[in-house]
Amino acid sequence: AILASLIATAAAFAPAQQAAKTTSLAAFEGELGAQEPLGFYDPLGLVADGDEAKFNRLRYVELKHGRISMLAFLGQITTRAGIHLPGNIDFEGDSFSDYPDGLAAISGPDAIPSAGLGQIIIFIGLLELFVMKDVTGTGEFPGDFRNGFIDFGWDEFGPKTKLRKRAIELNNGRAA
Repeated sequence: AILASLIATAAAFAPAQQAAKTTSLAAFEGELGAQEPLGFYDPLGLVADGDEAKFNRLRYVELKHGRISMLAFLGQITTRAGIHLPGNIDFEGDSFSDYPDGLAAISGPDAIPSAGLGQIIIFIGLLELFVMKDVTGTGEFPGDFRNGFIDFGWDEFGPKTKLRKRAIELNNGRAA
């Protein structure tokens, strides 16, 4: 009886057998970002119809939000480490380090003035409308904002290196 109880207990913790799942999204299984362990992951079925234009738009949005998240993460780490921009944030002599880090910088008793927050929001809007997009229409992939201007050696990389670097950026954006 004890041996049977031990076997039953061990069986409860054994991994369950699962059948292989198939998906109608085979069109995107080989796309950048479809990586182990999940493969192509679309739990809401946003591209279940296989529309490539919709997929490219969602990939563009994913890259853009990932870039914003990475910048926010680095900004949080930098200011928490005590590193602030030099100089004053306003004409009254308040320095950047006089304001708290994180969310306390935009809300609370010691937050930056609302006019300063408004300037930040306007600046982000201007970036969104005029800078952070494929102006020339010559981008190699969704999210390519070089616009024939900024290169940093990208054109010298081979196709495998470009794909690897794009995958790194996508995964870092997902992690942030």
